[in-house]
Order: sequence, then C-alpha cells, then structure tokens
Amino acid sequence: MRLYNTIAARVRVAVGISTVALIPLLGACNATDNLLEAVDPDLIVPENANSAEGALAIYNGAIGRLKTIGPSTAGEGSTWLFGGLLADEWSTSSTFVQNDETDQRTIQINNGTVNTMYRQLARARTSANEGIRGLKQWRPTEATRIAEMYFVRAYAEQQLANDFCNGIPLSGIDSTGTIVYDIPRPGTFVFTAAVASADSGLALIPATATAAGDLLVRRALLVTKARALLGLGQIAEAAALVTTTAVPNTFTYDITFAPSSGDNTLWNQPSSQRRYTVGDSLEGRGHNLLVKNAIPFYSAQDPRVPSRYTISSNGKDTTLSQDGSIPSRTTTLWARSTTVAIYNGMDARLIEDGTYYVGSACGGADGPGVPLSTAPPRSPAYDPPAPGRPGDCGRVARSGLRGGARRHGRGHRDREPSRRCSRGSSSYNTARRGQITRRIRSGVALAEYRARVAEWQTQAA
Repeated sequence: MRLYNTIAARVRVAVGISTVALIPLLGACNATDNLLEAVDPDLIVPENANSAEGALAIYNGAIGRLKTIGPSTAGEGSTWLFGGLLADEWSTSSTFVQNDETDQRTIQINNGTVNTMYRQLARARTSANEGIRGLKQWRPTEATRIAEMYFVRAYAEQQLANDFCNGIPLSGIDSTGTIVYDIPRPGTFVFTAAVASADSGLALIPATATAAGDLLVRRALLVTKARALLGLGQIAEAAALVTTTAVPNTFTYDITFAPSSGDNTLWNQPSSQRRYTVGDSLEGRGHNLLVKNAIPFYSAQDPRVPSRYTISSNGKDTTLSQDGSIPSRTTTLWARSTTVAIYNGMDARLIEDGTYYVGSACGGADGPGVPLSTAPPRSPAYDPPAPGRPGDCGRVARSGLRGGARRHGRGHRDREPSRRCSRGSSSYNTARRGQITRRIRSGVALAEYRARVAEWQTQAA
C-alpha cells in the first residue's frame, strides 16, 4: 500500500510539472496560428491561376473539356455517344431509363443524362473563354494556343446548336470574373456565334502559315466554321472554306487515349459494358421487329461500320447486352485506346462536295453508285463522288447511310434548318429524322426492307 501511494504521488507530481511546462506553449497558440493547418495542393483557387503557368494550366484544362464533349473518358458517355441514340447510330441496351426514353423519343424534362450532356458543352465553352482571357493576359505571344481556345469555343457552340433546340443561353464571364447570364437564344444565333468564334481564331493564324501547329489549328477552325455555316443554310460558303488547298485529305485533329488516363468511351460503353448496341432497323431476338425510318447501320453491313453480333463462349448463343434482353451488336471501329478524330480531311471533302449536309442528292457522295472503301471514319481516306444513275437519288434523308457511316459515332448531327427541331421533336434533338420511331411487325414491310438491304449490300461489295 505504501509503494502504491508513493507511485501515485510521483505520477501526480510529474503531471503537475508537465502541465506547468505546457502553459507557455499553449499560450503561444492562438486562432491565427497555422501549425495545424493542412495545405491541399489539389485546390487551385482563381487567384492562383493568375500567372503564365496558371494560364497554361487553364489551356490544358480546356483541351480536356473538348475531349469530354467527344470520345470522352467519362463513365456515362459523351454528347457523341448519347446523341447517337437519336441519330440511329446506336440503340440503347442498358438498364438506364434515361437512355431508353432518349432512344424512344420520349425524353422527360428531368432527364439527368441530357442535363449532363448540355453541361459538358457549356463547361467546354466556359473553359475556352477562361483560357482565352488567361493566355491573352499572361502569354500574349502564343497566338496558336489562343486560336485553339477559339476553336474549342466555336466547336462547343456549333455542337450546342446542332444537338439542342432553340432556347440556348450563351452565358459568360466578364473581365472582372463576374458571371454574365444570357437569355435563351435561337439556334441561328448560336450558329452565328460559332462562326464569330472561329473567325476570331482564324484572324490569329494567317493563311500563309506553315508551322505544323498553326496548320492543325487553322484547319480545325475552318471545318468548324464550315459546319456552323451549314447550320445557317450557307452551303456554298461552307464548301468554299474547306477546299483541298485549305484543308487537305491528310488533315486530322485527333484525341488520343492511354489506359492510365481513361478509356475511349466509344469502345467502353458499347463494347466493354454493352450499354449501347450498333443501330439497326431490325430488332428483337428473332431480328424480325422492324423499326421504320431508322438508318440500318448494322443490316447494311457498310464496311465503314464493321459490326457483328457477339457470340457467347459456348459458340452458339448470342451474347446479351447489359439489360439482359437485347442481343449485343458491336463494332470494331474502336479499341480501348483508339485515337479518334474530332475532324479530318474526309469531313472537309463531304462539306466541299455539298453532300455532308444535304446527303442523298443525285450523284452526291451519299447517293447510290458511289464505290465504298474499307477505310473507317477515323481515317482521312475519302471516296470521291461518282456520277449518279438517272432518277436514282438516295432514299435515306440528309446525312444518310453513306455519309453517316463515314462519320459514325463522331457527333455529326447536321440537319437542314427547315427541319431543325420540327414539331414532335424532343428537347435534345440530334435526330437525323423528325419522325417518332414506330416499332411494328409487318410481313410486307419487312420483305421490302430486306430487299432494300440486299441492294445496299450489293453496292458495298
């Protein structure tokens, strides 16, 4: 007991001495002391970007936003992929109701995926504006990078006008960093804004430029401006911009991928996760459910969209998609890290020929009788127009099977202004047709359809 009391007394004395010793230390601490402050190196506030290095970081971020618009690395997809549900490039095969209602043209106002697609385009445009402001202030001599920011902005604007109906605000940020909210604008206004953005970029890179970086950005700006002019119905003016001299067949503005930074979503969502399946006019496990007015990308077997049903490991059954009911149709156009062209020389040639947009004109590149190549749409290779047969105009509207196959999956939604957002169309209107999809069983219609497919396949041989 005496030993216990002695130890306890010593402990009390030691604690008392320690407490007294800590009093000066505690007195030195106050509310402004930063001894325990944790610095987060990942948090970049606006004032930290006010430097040459910060401007370069914003530039790189804007290029990343462009990637998100297109082939993306995002889990849900991108405007290219999701919009393809309305453009017949893809059919939904996921368990997400947002995808199903988009494929069925019954989109609800609260469709969260549509909101995400719009947000991606708006964020790319905002990032480009921030990049323009930062580069002009801190790196004013880097004209090529500034011009590339105008390209990102112009691309986002023309894609907004192509993907969405009238009522698109073009909000921005003024020189003080204050948000300036815009009013809803008609599509023609947004196309005109895209033309102006492209012109601002083109003014920074003369037509006589020879540096590789200058040529890449200038050609991308020319194709972007041409697409916006198509949206305004100025077909001849668009064609004059993208001649072979201005935009040669070898041109390509690419987005690249690496496993360490994310997969190409054009492969990930359709082929890996099986949430999208190559679009067709025949659905159902028996391939006898006719989808009228759709472009038969699978059945036509156009070599530009190599596609197939996936056979299960037993060698007999067709693999089902994520939803467990739709047979999985995939394309070999893209692998996990396949490079994808935002634009290339083929796009310029289709605009130059006047067939990019009007599609199935007699004798045009989308008309019957045109020899097909095996070059996928990511390649600049191009099939020149061939003389059309008298009275044999293409039957597939506008972009059509041929032009659509050349640009499959790459977000090309261009439609003539007279049909843009027609009555009965959805708020997310990227459809190549204005009619609601009707799924019917009809022996006569099915026979006619199969005869037409046989004709397409003969032409593709």
